Amino acid sequence: MVDAKPSIDAKPVVEAMVRLRRSGLIAATALGGLALVAGLAARALRGADTTESTATEPPVNEDEARIMLRAMVAATLADGQIDADERRRLDAAVQAAGIERDGAAWLEAEIADPADVDEIAERVRTPEQATRIYSAVRLSVLTDTLQEREFLKMLAAALDVPSEAVARIEAAIDD
Repeated sequence: MVDAKPSIDAKPVVEAMVRLRRSGLIAATALGGLALVAGLAARALRGADTTESTATEPPVNEDEARIMLRAMVAATLADGQIDADERRRLDAAVQAAGIERDGAAWLEAEIADPADVDEIAERVRTPEQATRIYSAVRLSVLTDTLQEREFLKMLAAALDVPSEAVARIEAAIDD
């Protein structure tokens, strides 16, 4: 399948989206956004409560980062709108990534035609990748509407993220 949407380097945008979200977990860590996502997902799958090195975790590649970013935008749009704060965070992430022109075109195309949970899930190959994607979305999106919470439940189910891992991720993140 050929993607007609503009393409961007997704890793810096994902990094910025996660870092711009100021929850207690993020504010308390010096990790970069993708390292935080990988560590949170690994601990959620293993059931460890302590911070361990993510050195044994495979790095997030560009394709996975693009899936993460598409899922983040879709979660933001789950309630049918992007409020001013959500738009500010999306625009700030694109700007922080240093890809304003290409990023803005990609973002507008993605907002006009967001991915659904099945489209996201069909590109995921491993339980670790699924949990990283769920973690990234959960870290970046404020779940202030019922629709956003439902989207996250549907995403976790479509990705087959174990309920225990979802619970650990939720416990680690405070809105």
